[in-house]
Amino acid sequence: MQAFTRLDGRAAPLSLANIDTDQIIPKQFLKTVEREGLAKGLFYDFRFDGEGNEIADFVLNRPEYKGSSVLIAGDNFGCGSSREHAPWALMDYGIMCVISTSFADIFNNNCFNNGLLPVVLKPEEVAQLMDEAKGGNHMVSVDLESQTVVSPSGRSFRFEIDPVRKDKMLKGLDFIGETLMHSADIDLYESKRALDRPWLEA
Repeated sequence: MQAFTRLDGRAAPLSLANIDTDQIIPKQFLKTVEREGLAKGLFYDFRFDGEGNEIADFVLNRPEYKGSSVLIAGDNFGCGSSREHAPWALMDYGIMCVISTSFADIFNNNCFNNGLLPVVLKPEEVAQLMDEAKGGNHMVSVDLESQTVVSPSGRSFRFEIDPVRKDKMLKGLDFIGETLMHSADIDLYESKRALDRPWLEA
């Protein structure tokens, strides 16, 4: 997966609590295991009406938030079913970091496993970011190395993160990447096995 070090981007405020994974990516978009093309389904029922027309006042449809790469969300973001398509859809849209006071456990794990950074801040800090993102300046900075989020006005907020997960995000290592770091040992094992048990190679 792509390494995450520092992100400077536009922040979109979505001040709704308990956004579940079916709202992030509705079930009709789960027919594929491809990660590309899911952006069209992101927050579909919020972004479009029954005829497929954009709902103008939804935050991601507003001109000033087009191209946002940071989402500031309400409490308990990503609850509901365990679909991995949720972080896939967010990333396909271009959102690489979600900031909230809390995340559902499975969604949180899926984010880290795919390179999307979930940042937990205090309620008053999220509220401050929400208010600032609704103003004229929507740009924030998220620095994983220093574990800080800098608001549009320059206020800095520190977040905590598991050091193992931090290291993997900085290096861009998913489960496959971790396994490939041991490729020499794997090759050696397979060579020895081929000699000891040649019938398994048939």
